[in-house]
Amino acid sequence: MSVRLTRRTVTIPLGMAVASALAFLPNVASATEDGPQVTAAQSVSAADGDALSYVVNVRAGHSSAAVQKAIGEAGGSVVIAYDQIGVIVVHSKNAGFAKEIRKNQGVESAGATRTAPLSPQRTTEMWAPEVLTDAEMQAVAEAATPGQEPLQGLQWDLPMIKADKAHEVTLGSRDVTVGVIDTGVDDTHEDLEHNFDRAASVNCVSGKPNTADGAWRPNKGESPHGTHVAGEIAAAKDGKGVVGVAPGVKVSGIKVSTPGGWFYTEAVVCGFVWAAEHGVDITNNSYYTDPWQFNCGDDLDQKALVEAVSRATKYAEGKGTVNVAAAGNDNWDLAGKSILDVVSPNDSTETTRTIDPKKCLDIPAQLPGVVTVASVGAKGIKSSFSNYGQGVIDIAAPGGDSTRYQAPDAPATDGRIYSTLPGGGYGYMAGTSMASPHAAAVAALIKSTHPEARPNQVKELLAQGADKKECTAPYDINGDGKIDAVCQGGDGKNAFYGEGVVNALNAVTK
Repeated sequence: MSVRLTRRTVTIPLGMAVASALAFLPNVASATEDGPQVTAAQSVSAADGDALSYVVNVRAGHSSAAVQKAIGEAGGSVVIAYDQIGVIVVHSKNAGFAKEIRKNQGVESAGATRTAPLSPQRTTEMWAPEVLTDAEMQAVAEAATPGQEPLQGLQWDLPMIKADKAHEVTLGSRDVTVGVIDTGVDDTHEDLEHNFDRAASVNCVSGKPNTADGAWRPNKGESPHGTHVAGEIAAAKDGKGVVGVAPGVKVSGIKVSTPGGWFYTEAVVCGFVWAAEHGVDITNNSYYTDPWQFNCGDDLDQKALVEAVSRATKYAEGKGTVNVAAAGNDNWDLAGKSILDVVSPNDSTETTRTIDPKKCLDIPAQLPGVVTVASVGAKGIKSSFSNYGQGVIDIAAPGGDSTRYQAPDAPATDGRIYSTLPGGGYGYMAGTSMASPHAAAVAALIKSTHPEARPNQVKELLAQGADKKECTAPYDINGDGKIDAVCQGGDGKNAFYGEGVVNALNAVTK
C-alpha cells in the first residue's frame, strides 16, 4: 500500500495485519528551519506539447468573458468557467501559460493544478480492505442484540458517540443530504441504495460535471474509500449489515478522484460548486488536494489553488452547506512552527521542503469555515496517527486506531471502523478519513432536528453538543516511554480534541 495514497485520502492502509498496519505511527517529522525548499516552478515538468490543467481566478469586478478571451490568446482552452465564484478551469500546452495569463489585469491569480501532464494516468496500489469471513460475520450476527443490525456489534464507534441512543429518538430526516466528496460511492450496495440521492450525485473528475447515470461510482479497481465513508454516515437501519450514524438521511456521491487516486483542484472546485447548487446540506471531505500536501502563499501556483478551493468552499457555505474535513494522518502539529513535507508534489518528483503550517495550508481542511476533524480510537484518546493543533482542530470523532494501541470493548474486537465496501461488502478502515464522516453525520442529525439552521448555527450546535475532553498528557500511545505528541489548551478547546468528541444524542435532543 502506497503511503502517498494513504496520505491523500487520509486513511490508514488496511491490507496489513493490525499490529503492523500502524507500526510506523506515530510519525513525528524532524522538521528543521533550513530544509531545502521547492516551488511549483521548479517542479512543473510540462514542456510545450504536454497539456497541463490550470485554474485561473478572475479578479473581483472584472469580466470573466474578457479573461476567457485572454486565455485563448495565451494558448489556453477553457474547460468550464465557474462564474459564480470567478474560477476558470483551463487546459494548455503552452509551458508559459500561467506566467502569461497572470499579466492580465482581470486575473487575480492563476496556477497549474498538477505537475504531471494530463495524458498519463499513474496507477497505484489500492487498499485490500480487511474483511471478515462468512463464518465470522454469521457468528457476529447471531450474537447481535435485539434491535441491532446484524453486524452492529462490531461498531464500537456508535455507542462512543451515543449514536445508538440517538436512533431511539430519530434516524435523521430524508430532507437532509450529505455529499461525499471522495473516490465515488457504490449506490447499489444494499445498505446504501435506499438512502442515496442520485439527483445530487455527479462525477467531477475532469473539473466539469458529468451527470451520466452511475458516473459517481468507483470503477473496478478504484478505491473503496468513498463507499466506506458513505456507510459510516448513512448505512440504512434495515436489518442488513451495519448502520450509519444518521441512517435516515441521504448521501450523494460526488466523485473527484482520478483513476490513479489524485484529488486535483479543478475536481474539488467542481465538487463544492455542485454541492452548493444541488441541495447538499453537509459535505464530507476525507482527502487533501493534490499535488501539494501543503500549499504555500509565496508560490504563485499554490497560491492560486488555495484561492480557487477557498472560493468554492465559501460559495457552498453561502448556499447553506456545512463543509467538514479530515485533519490528516501524520501526527503533525498543524499549529506548530514547522513541518517537514516529504511528499510534495506527489504526482511527479517528490522533494523535501520545510513549511510553516500557518502559511502553507492543507486544503480543504485548513480553510476558513471548514470544520476540521481529528480522530480518536476505541479508548477515546487521540489516534496515534491523527494530526492535531491548537486553534486548528475544531472537533474530534471516532476514526479508529491500531487494536494494539486502543482495543475496543466486547463484542467488538478490532480498533478500526467497520463499514460498507463496493460490491455489497463490509470491511475495516482507519484514519481521520473515518473520523470526518462521523462528524458530518452528527451535523446532518443537527440539520434534521433544526431544519432552518444556517451553517454557522449547525457548527455552533456541533461544538456545544460535543463531549468536552481534556488533553491527554503525557501522550505515549505506544508505551515506549517517549512522548509522541504534546497537547496544548484546556477542557473543551485544545489541540487534540478541539471542542470535544461529537455527541449524536445531543444533536437530536438539544
